Amino acid sequence: MNTDQMLRRFSEWRETGRRLVLASVYETAGSTYSKAGTQMLITDDGDFQGLLSGGCLEGDLAERAARVSASGEPDTISYDLGGADDELFGLGVGCDGTMRIFLQPLPRPDYQPFAAVAECLQGDEAAVLATVIESGTTAVEAGQFALLDRGGVRHTTMSGPASGAVEEAAMPHLQSGSSATATVSLSDGDVTVLFVAIVPPPRVLVLGAGLDAVPFVDLAARLGWRVTVRDHRPAYFDKGDFGRAERCITGPAEELDGDDLGRYAAVMVMSHHLATDRTYLRALAESAVPYVGLLGPRRRREQLLADLGEAGERLASRLYGPAGLDIGARGAESIALSIVAEIHAVLAGANAPGRPLGSP
Repeated sequence: MNTDQMLRRFSEWRETGRRLVLASVYETAGSTYSKAGTQMLITDDGDFQGLLSGGCLEGDLAERAARVSASGEPDTISYDLGGADDELFGLGVGCDGTMRIFLQPLPRPDYQPFAAVAECLQGDEAAVLATVIESGTTAVEAGQFALLDRGGVRHTTMSGPASGAVEEAAMPHLQSGSSATATVSLSDGDVTVLFVAIVPPPRVLVLGAGLDAVPFVDLAARLGWRVTVRDHRPAYFDKGDFGRAERCITGPAEELDGDDLGRYAAVMVMSHHLATDRTYLRALAESAVPYVGLLGPRRRREQLLADLGEAGERLASRLYGPAGLDIGARGAESIALSIVAEIHAVLAGANAPGRPLGSP
């Protein structure tokens, strides 16, 4: 999902007091559009934000969510996407798997647990949402939940031994950032719990506000990434449209703070000025940013690394230059696409074609 769009719509619906249902995929088998942990919000009149399928199930989900909203009770639904009855239901999804979804009303006025999830997504700390899907004990009911981060429990509707057992089972998912459904055994029965990893969208820093940075910022923002653009030339911001950036900063390259860089998952160096790029890279060498992209030919990269000496050696394994996947890109827009795709691959832990991670 695009986190920024989800949060904006949630804020709008919350301000107007709309009745909302949180739909969460909790189990899949075979080929499905979404996997466990994928979520969407649905209003009581059928509007929604997010997708659990390619748009094929959402209409049916909206009808079922309206009933859940009216009753105030959670419900589960299963879709057999490969069954012979697909056409009878008017789905025709073209997949070949099974998807099980939990529909959970969000009580007004606090809209928990999604209000707590939204707060996490706007910060920098990962968390995990543990929601009881099915309960075989009187100690806890379906729909009860706990939201935890590394600092402990941020919000919960559970208590006693049940709370402790679910929170303990959530910790591995907090460490790994993975979402899955698991059975948690309590003294008088078992509960099925969906653990959803809540990972804030990455922060990306763009060093250079030239016109070729505009499509990069636009594409990154469309993915929900939080983009900051920095340049030492104020006039550059007047020429380009950086309205989708979260922040635009004007300041000397020498003032780039190595400590502040720790909040960024990726940095793109594209000032088109050799001395300025060298200054930026020197600061980045002292950081732990996993992806540092550099615009320009390979010989420019090698020159800059040589100029940096020991700092260049520390940076080399994280420096992707020339930045971007080899997709035959020509022009600012397609080059931006290749760079955004490469960053996405690195952050997702996927090997970029023809370029093993850690070996730019």
